[in-house]
Amino acid sequence: MKQIIECVPNISEGRDTAKIKAITDVVETVEGALLLNVDPGKATNRTVITIAGEPNAVIEAAYRLVKKASELIDMSTHKGEHPRFGATDVCPLVPVANITMEETVEYARKLGKRIGDELEIPTYFYENAATSENRRNLATVRSGEYEGLKDKLAKNDWKPDYGTSVYNDIVKKSGAIAVSARDFLVAYNINLNTTSTRRANSIAFDIRERGRVKREGDALTGKIVKDANGKPVNEPGLLKCVKGIGWFIEEYGIAQISYNLTNISVTPIHVAFDKTCERAELRGIRVTGSELIGLVPKKALIDAGLYFLKKQNRSLGVDEDEIMKIAIKSLGLDDLTPFNVRERVIEYVLEDRTAKSRKLVDLSLTAFANETSAESPAPGGGSIAAYVAALGVSLGTMVANLSSHKRGWDDKWEYYSDWAVKGQSYKNELLRLVDEDTNAFTKIMDAFGLPKGSDEEKMARKAAILEATKGAIQVPLNVMQVTLASMEVMLEMAETGLPASISDAGVGALCARAAIRGAHLNVKINAAGIDDVDYTSKLYKESEAIEKRCEELESKILALVYSKI
Repeated sequence: MKQIIECVPNISEGRDTAKIKAITDVVETVEGALLLNVDPGKATNRTVITIAGEPNAVIEAAYRLVKKASELIDMSTHKGEHPRFGATDVCPLVPVANITMEETVEYARKLGKRIGDELEIPTYFYENAATSENRRNLATVRSGEYEGLKDKLAKNDWKPDYGTSVYNDIVKKSGAIAVSARDFLVAYNINLNTTSTRRANSIAFDIRERGRVKREGDALTGKIVKDANGKPVNEPGLLKCVKGIGWFIEEYGIAQISYNLTNISVTPIHVAFDKTCERAELRGIRVTGSELIGLVPKKALIDAGLYFLKKQNRSLGVDEDEIMKIAIKSLGLDDLTPFNVRERVIEYVLEDRTAKSRKLVDLSLTAFANETSAESPAPGGGSIAAYVAALGVSLGTMVANLSSHKRGWDDKWEYYSDWAVKGQSYKNELLRLVDEDTNAFTKIMDAFGLPKGSDEEKMARKAAILEATKGAIQVPLNVMQVTLASMEVMLEMAETGLPASISDAGVGALCARAAIRGAHLNVKINAAGIDDVDYTSKLYKESEAIEKRCEELESKILALVYSKI
């Protein structure tokens, strides 16, 4: 599971397109980092840039961008409407997939240290990366802006976290930079069947964290309630980490509520949507759909799809594409314009833009069979074993899903849903191993292709071949391990699942047995050339134990099946 982060550097240049291009072009020089968006603003004289990819690649690209910006932007001549204090003013990192905020903070600190140490730019950490509470707020860190930087650096309590604290020629030109780790911000609009901005605002004020000014009696026209100091009292809204306002969109001829969801871990998209539906209905207004602005993490839509499936008492153990469809339809994301997940979900965009070749699992059945039957040695038995295992657990998962929908079993839907979720997890891992087996074979071929002239080259080649061979052994061994674990689904469905589909659980068990025996053959043939007796002995012991246990489970499952048909 790849870790993915997003980086959103804001540079203090929004008018000179040649300069902006020269700065953003450096991102493309880093393998694994993708430039997703460049959004310049003339009035602000500022450009917001979006980079995404694996963490080390992203922070390398961010460093190069900061360096290039410090070379091309002269802050001593900069004018713009937006607050700023540096050539690269802010550089936040955002966790997207398979990475925690704590890990993202470490990457932010690593990036900030490098900027300070190597470029000598005064570097301040803010938000989650802040080294002290008084530096958590960006507005505080950037107070005084570029024009006040000289005085700021002279104060002991504003010494940078890294970089110089001397106002020298470098700082005069580049200014300072604020680096952070923050949560993903989603710009999200909800469509209403009204043209009334006032009513849209009223709903927004119900929802947003800041809420509205408290009034006596009528919430819109009543007298404003004030505290002892004469200041208006605020009545908090229903949801945390939400900013919102109503507006009328002439292009669509409807009113919308425009939200900024500043932490979708606290208030996810589907919660904001459902709560808005609830408050709109109280006013006789209907929500007709919604609109996401920019890219979103996959998890945001997966969570939404699962949420709506659960509300319907439907199995959550369906494939990712189906969950996405449920999310899109439930949120009405295609209400105003088509919504293409391949263009709007960060992980899919990265996957499509970095794919060097077709995945086997993305081929049609016919194309996969044709690819296997061709004269190339890959894909081979290992990939086929993984695919057969995936088909086997897919059958077990199908029985679980059918059981969750059986008339009269409504009180059991969640039980079978849990089993279907397990099945989908096994299936996804086995599908990943289909391509991983072929990748492992490619690595062996690459190792054999290394130069072998000098003694040093021969040693390096031998070590590379051994390492690649061990990798090629580990993949079919993983297939065996995952397939054996997946048989729990077929066993449970044979025992408790829908009687009319029990034969499918049996076929799934037969597939698992074939997959394990096939993967075992691959383990043995790849291990045959390894001289390490301790390694091979341990390997054979584990793989033989898996095959024996598989035979026992297959017999048990088939006995259950035959007893019921």
